[in-house]
Amino acid sequence: MQWHRYLHQIGLIGTILLLAEPAFATQAHSAPEGLYAHQLAHIFFTVSMGVLIYWLRERQLVRSVGWRYIQYAALFFILWNLDAFSVHLLDEQLAVIDVRRIDPWRISLIASNHSKTLIWLYYAAKLDHLLCVPALLFLYFGLRRLLRETEAQRPEVIQP
Repeated sequence: MQWHRYLHQIGLIGTILLLAEPAFATQAHSAPEGLYAHQLAHIFFTVSMGVLIYWLRERQLVRSVGWRYIQYAALFFILWNLDAFSVHLLDEQLAVIDVRRIDPWRISLIASNHSKTLIWLYYAAKLDHLLCVPALLFLYFGLRRLLRETEAQRPEVIQP
């Protein structure tokens, strides 16, 4: 009986994936004002995560596993923001990479100076989910751990 439910869920997920439209890891922003505000947001988020790490370490909260996970999340968020900032810079501000879609499964990357290194760096930077997903997982595990620690310290209330 359980296997039937799991097969149904796998089939449903498979159908959704087959019908999905292409989604790109980093998005383009129209007009320079939108891009500038977005880039400033990346800078602000990066500085905020740096301040969070500083205060977690200054107050020695990282001795707790939950806060340590949140510190790791902040570090990955910093790396993700730097990565996304650089992709926006290369893609939209400097326009040194030309991305051409060959078909739904293939693209062509051409650097304005024909540098293979720049193409590989751009391609690697577009894989920003490799930084964002661990950040979200560390944040989730850190918050879950802090919640469990808080619940363990809370005295139980006896219901009448």
